[in-house]
Amino acid sequence: MPAPKPLVQFKNVQKSYDGKILVVKDLNLDVETGEFLTMLGPSGSGKTTCLMMLAGFEPATHGEIYLNERPINNVPPHKRGIGMVFQNYALFPHMTVAENLAFPLEVRKMSKSEREQRVKRALDMVQLGEFGNRRPAQLSGGQQQRVAVARALVFDPDLVLMDEPLGALDKNLREQMQYEIKHIHENLGVTVVYVTHDQSEALTMSNRIAVFNDGVIQQLAPPDALYERPENAFVAQFIGENNKLRGKVADIDGDFCVVQTAEGAAVYAMAVNVSQRGEKSTLSLRPERVVVNPEPGSVPNIFDAEVLELIYLGDHIRTRVALLGRDDFIIKVPNSADHAFLAEGEVVSVGWLQQDCRALDA
Repeated sequence: MPAPKPLVQFKNVQKSYDGKILVVKDLNLDVETGEFLTMLGPSGSGKTTCLMMLAGFEPATHGEIYLNERPINNVPPHKRGIGMVFQNYALFPHMTVAENLAFPLEVRKMSKSEREQRVKRALDMVQLGEFGNRRPAQLSGGQQQRVAVARALVFDPDLVLMDEPLGALDKNLREQMQYEIKHIHENLGVTVVYVTHDQSEALTMSNRIAVFNDGVIQQLAPPDALYERPENAFVAQFIGENNKLRGKVADIDGDFCVVQTAEGAAVYAMAVNVSQRGEKSTLSLRPERVVVNPEPGSVPNIFDAEVLELIYLGDHIRTRVALLGRDDFIIKVPNSADHAFLAEGEVVSVGWLQQDCRALDA
């Protein structure tokens, strides 16, 4: 059986606003049918521009965008059949909730009975069945956002685009909405392309994440792979918390290497983005992978560290130590019965496995 074709394809897409600087550089990206793909990156990285080109609100300077194998560069936004959810909800204030939802169906010339049926179904889906007669101003921010999601789904689009849709909500509500949108996606099987700069949001919701920086996808992978196996120093730094140690490759053997830090310490690591001796490298190490007082011989990397600060965070103690010339090295010590051994000012030994430490680009 031939593999199913991607729903969306960006082929060699570039975007410049001034004819000189490329905001998006030669983008090649396939979005599979039914997946939840998040474009993640800092402000100005090109992720929203990609979404706007896909929606039809911005023209591509170069390259072609396909939807269902059909080139759509010259198709106006309202003829692309794509649902959109924005951060500011973009609801019509003079219409009721039900009228807001019926609007895209009227544009598509659906019968009144079909419209009513679909509006009811969409409102039930976001648990707002009783709110059809209210105006947007009579709803909370979270309810308005749900209406915006329902409106994007009401006409059964193949594709829904969401641009920072939860940015205006408070933390608790934002987390609740993340799960709701994730469940709606799972239940409907609709394809979602989601834009955010919030990495925990991306990790929670996505099947795959495209990490953007400077107009280029730095890495495209499922959430666990991005976190556990970042391919470069930017991704390691942008996704989750990360300890950085700098040095030069002293020895390299297949998948593994030894990196010598400025203090002369030898650190055993995975050779991810280095290929030869003498090369500069940034070592990446997650705080939860560091063990305090490891058994001698249990891990290849063991060093002395001075405890500088302890912050109690419930499930773990965030411990900042001075280690190998850095005073911002973080260890997440699980909150168990034996965490009381840590005290500010004392020196402890800390260690980690070779495969948990990644030698990346300088």
